[in-house]
Amino acid sequence: MQRAPKAIDLIVNAPPARRLQCAACLRPQRACLCAWVTPVAHEVEVLILQHPLEVDHPKGSARLLHLSLPFSRLLTGEVFADPALLAAPFEAAVAVAGTPRHNLLLYPDMPQDQALAISAPPAVPTGWLREPARLRLIVLDGTWRKSRKMLCLSPLLQALPRLSLQDPAASSYRIRKAHRPDQLSTLEATCAALAQLEGSADRFQPLLAAFDSFVTQQMGWSGQTPSHPGR
Repeated sequence: MQRAPKAIDLIVNAPPARRLQCAACLRPQRACLCAWVTPVAHEVEVLILQHPLEVDHPKGSARLLHLSLPFSRLLTGEVFADPALLAAPFEAAVAVAGTPRHNLLLYPDMPQDQALAISAPPAVPTGWLREPARLRLIVLDGTWRKSRKMLCLSPLLQALPRLSLQDPAASSYRIRKAHRPDQLSTLEATCAALAQLEGSADRFQPLLAAFDSFVTQQMGWSGQTPSHPGR
């Protein structure tokens, strides 16, 4: 006769329970981002290309950014080769502008000897920056090393004109290590780029303030001592 399993056997062999997930931000309910979502009006479309290893990272800023920008799209991958990616209009923005968008890649200037196999990007055509409502900003979400690899593997992205930030403010992204003072989180860099393109830095301050509160919360959970550098 087969022995009936003991109560302890039932507990040990049971499949692990799945953590409850927020339906809006797709994060575990304990780490829900929704309290920090801060909708911001903006003219420039934003396409966030997220490295797969960033999807479940608890300290990532891309989803909070996406949920706060009405004219944004978030896609995951490491190689981007389909031209339709940069041609299809955003469903939410069709009513705003029915004309094709000009694509700009948010990426810093790199000396050619540091750019590996990446060829020099084309210059931003004259007149593009005078019409922010016709721009689409492409943002790579990943560590410096991951985002550089995404660019190396995607000739489609290499062929885009690039936007570099002009005198960005110091980052307050104190929960992830930066190799240089001018390295910002995806959310901070995108807000700085939109402010630069649209000429309205104040518009994005509420989202940056919400992000600072999110960072402070994350630091508290990890046992780090919060600090509050000025913006």
